[in-house]
Amino acid sequence: MPSNTAAWQSKPGVPHEIKDAPYTSPPDDYVVIKNHALALNPIDVMLQDNASFPFLSYPTILGLDVAGEVVEVGGAVSRLKLGDRVLALAGGLVANKPSGAAFQEYTVVLARMVTKIPDSLSYNDAAVLPLGLATAACGLFQDDQLALQYPSLSPKPTGQTVLIWSGASSVGINAIQLAIAAGYEVITTASPKNFELVRDLGASEAFDYNADPATLLEQLINAFKGKTFAGVLHTAGDASSCISLCADLFTKVEGHKFFTTTVRLPEEIPENFKHNRVFATTITDNGVGEAVFVDFSTQALAEGKYKAAPQAEVVGTGLESLQKATDILRKGVSAKKLVVSLN
Repeated sequence: MPSNTAAWQSKPGVPHEIKDAPYTSPPDDYVVIKNHALALNPIDVMLQDNASFPFLSYPTILGLDVAGEVVEVGGAVSRLKLGDRVLALAGGLVANKPSGAAFQEYTVVLARMVTKIPDSLSYNDAAVLPLGLATAACGLFQDDQLALQYPSLSPKPTGQTVLIWSGASSVGINAIQLAIAAGYEVITTASPKNFELVRDLGASEAFDYNADPATLLEQLINAFKGKTFAGVLHTAGDASSCISLCADLFTKVEGHKFFTTTVRLPEEIPENFKHNRVFATTITDNGVGEAVFVDFSTQALAEGKYKAAPQAEVVGTGLESLQKATDILRKGVSAKKLVVSLN
């Protein structure tokens, strides 16, 4: 049995500690991945700094984004085999099972949250996808969110248009691509320096989210004239100001007037304003995860119909580099994702 090493979080408020961890064989519908690259997300910083998840017991292992090689397969798994190159969303953090967290050499992951990757895609680049992909999929496709139709390799236009707020964020970049693959037009907001990026991903129009609210509202009202509205996925930034603007926008558009966000909702929300908050890991058991990670992404990546984005910035090599990456992320990054290589 292989030896395993992990970046342990002994308690909130202290750095990672690199030390041994058990190697765990997979249950029937799981696989074990030997990790070659790990990506970091804001939640990793939050959980290092604070006990934000009451259910999470310490010491623990953090991390959700992995890319690597399948080294052991559960008895009920037929789609994946030893040696497959994959990316995956590690669910151990939410399940309070360190063996299923990302920041270690070997991670046990649910097979339906694994996407095979082509030889042309490096592990470093693949690692940027899992949580952004899962979060966008939750917001767009889950029944209690925007409930859009699923993506496909040959989408048929729905005649509807969705608003992706902060389209250059990790979630926004994935949301633009998934919505387009599902047959929707995308209008987005971003910093002007990222307009080219979001348009290259397929957004038809991009507006500056830092513009005067009255100006931005007028721009969006004009952009949605004659279009059927499919809702708003807010992926980053202040939810309160966006909700206020969208409440006014909803009075001027026709269609599905629903707002969902990846960030904490404010205490005061306008009356009759339909809304929800996204929790990415809910897609593991409701069909959305399988539709995106299994049915769509593997072939879309292989055929070049989906881009691994945002850009990976490799901070260092080895688990020891995770703390450096965490410290950098704590200061904030834009239109890129920090990656640690384990090769």
